[in-house]
Amino acid sequence: MQPPIAERRPVTTEHHGRTRVDDYDWLRAKGSEEVTAYLEAENAYTEHRTAHLAGLRQTIFEEIKARTLETDLSVPTRSRGHWYYGRSFEGKEYGASCRVPVADPEDWTPPRPDEDATPDTPALPGEEVLLDLDALAEGHEFFSLGGSSVSPDGTMLAYSTDVVGDERYTIRVKDLGVDAAAGELHDEVVGVIGGATWDRAGESFYYTTVDDAWRSDKVWRHRLGTPQEEDELVHHETDERFFVGVGRSRSDRFIVVASGSKTTSEYRFLDADAPEEGWRVFAERRDGLEYSLDHAVLAGEDRFVVLHNATGPDFEIGTAPIAPTPPEEWRPLVPHDPAVRLESVDAFAGHLVVSQRSAGLTQLRVLELGDARSTSGGAPVTDDYLVEFDHEIYTVGSGSNPGFDRPTVRLGYTTMAVPSSVYDYDVRTRELTLLKRAPVLGGYDPADYEEHRLWATAEDGARVPISIVARRGSRGAASDSEAGGGTRPVPVLLYGYGAYELSIDPYFSVARLSLLDRGAAFAIAHVRGGGEMGRHWYDEGKMLAKQHTFSDFVACARHLVDTGWTTPDTLVAEGASAGGLLVGAVANQAPELFGGIVAGVPFVDTLTSMLDASLPLTVTEYDEWGDPASDPAVYDYLASYSPYDNVAAVRYPPILAETSLNDTRVLYVEPAKWVARLRAVALNGEDVLLRTEMAAGHGGVSGRYKAWKDRAFTLAWVLDRMGLAGSPEPR
Repeated sequence: MQPPIAERRPVTTEHHGRTRVDDYDWLRAKGSEEVTAYLEAENAYTEHRTAHLAGLRQTIFEEIKARTLETDLSVPTRSRGHWYYGRSFEGKEYGASCRVPVADPEDWTPPRPDEDATPDTPALPGEEVLLDLDALAEGHEFFSLGGSSVSPDGTMLAYSTDVVGDERYTIRVKDLGVDAAAGELHDEVVGVIGGATWDRAGESFYYTTVDDAWRSDKVWRHRLGTPQEEDELVHHETDERFFVGVGRSRSDRFIVVASGSKTTSEYRFLDADAPEEGWRVFAERRDGLEYSLDHAVLAGEDRFVVLHNATGPDFEIGTAPIAPTPPEEWRPLVPHDPAVRLESVDAFAGHLVVSQRSAGLTQLRVLELGDARSTSGGAPVTDDYLVEFDHEIYTVGSGSNPGFDRPTVRLGYTTMAVPSSVYDYDVRTRELTLLKRAPVLGGYDPADYEEHRLWATAEDGARVPISIVARRGSRGAASDSEAGGGTRPVPVLLYGYGAYELSIDPYFSVARLSLLDRGAAFAIAHVRGGGEMGRHWYDEGKMLAKQHTFSDFVACARHLVDTGWTTPDTLVAEGASAGGLLVGAVANQAPELFGGIVAGVPFVDTLTSMLDASLPLTVTEYDEWGDPASDPAVYDYLASYSPYDNVAAVRYPPILAETSLNDTRVLYVEPAKWVARLRAVALNGEDVLLRTEMAAGHGGVSGRYKAWKDRAFTLAWVLDRMGLAGSPEPR
């Protein structure tokens, strides 16, 4: 079977005196017969080129399925008068969300559900099924729950769904009444991004909508029982660099509307104790000033807790009165520390929980406030410490913690070998209790795997962290964390992202075991552009410093080869979205280093997208990538690394590009054009594959079984590139 060859239809554009020819712009005509036919032809070619992997794909799918406890329950989370939890059922894609009443208001120990409960029997006495997600998904190829929120009195449920994949949701309101499962549906609000935020009275909720460029720009208030056309416009953000969101403080006292660009914040708040004062701006936007708000009681006084960068790039925590307050009047509570990046702060009646990172690892910090109801006017913080863990590399974060008065902190913990774990930390006793570790069936033992933190040296001397996991003994002799002496190289899948200050921290994956147990390793390159090493790590990998992201990834790949972990022929790179840009750029800059490349929903036509202000996200991301339409230096810089613009007549590693037709964030046309140009220009264009999901969005297919099959497809291709497709069954 011959690969599809896209017809060349040159479109010429000129910016800043630079002429650019695009042969494949016609592929953006979504829904046209010729574009649909081309995408389907590419899918058929990909299926043909991977037909020999069909058995391996099925085997991997069965391995994922066999290791997963299909009928399972999440740990119940307490909110007001109920415990809330999710259930999954064997053979069902989506599961159900449920609740039971709180039996003892003084007891914060989660009830233990019956793990042997069938779909037709309750997991806990008094169980109410709030949402049967499989029933909601029936008849739809794609289904996504955007959010669900129960009214403060517990009688109404607002939930949002997307059945297309374009992340435009519809909110419906369900009357839980006396029978939650059969509750009557009431109001419907369409065209929403995300979910609903109830007011304290439970008589109305707030939601956000997007403009034509898919920028969240308006916040609305919907009163129950009224049509959507009568909804009140609370805030319209007219600056195209800014997007908006709405939420409620954990104390339930404040509704907040956040406006933010990539570099600047502005918050409005509505005080439920003083609604007559209306919406007030806490601190007016100043270019480069980022902050967030929460409500706390410090030394008996109501205060705003402000996480901000007014005193340094890695943020500090300050306090302010419940009133509009400029940054000059914020009092420091946790001062700026260049060695610690403060990422978020959650306020409770007796403590603050701070999520932070240092030396490339996440940390959870507790600030005890003593008796928050005291009017003694004493010190606001009585103790300040970290919740400690033992592993060399790990990820810890605050979990679902509704309720201002709760004495415990729900947190999540994982490593690359330890499955996702849920703990409760009791601030009063400082006791850490493991509530659940995600089960992995088949006799899984974390001790069978080794994890390490490696350090590569970038072109400019920066030390770039790498997290890596492999089955113990797969390299022969016991491995040293840096040296390859006495060991044999193994195939490695190297993952990277490097954008938006998003950190790809160590995490566990059941599907990954199908890779590790066949003798491969998995590594994460924590390249600049992410936030792993603090704000400077992000700043050094964006705008006109973006090349650091790519050269860091290459440095990590070379380190793995030079230290004996792997060889170029068996090293496969993977990235998705902005990470797809990363691996696309690396394919141009260092094709000799890799035996294969997986690019998921890849942002590979970077220059075209950033030149088009009408596209989703473009204007809001000028602070990330620059504005090539107005700045010739930015134009030239983007043109220097944009994967689509730098395809050359060289031999590339085999490439698997995966996309979704209904993706709003990165349009399918980017990888489609990229593959078309690679097919025409590369010396081995027939080794470039495009796989398009015709009914999915940016996150890929919906439903867990479909997601497992999707990942099995990718892993089978990766194993084939590593030379492990015909290896024996995993150990």
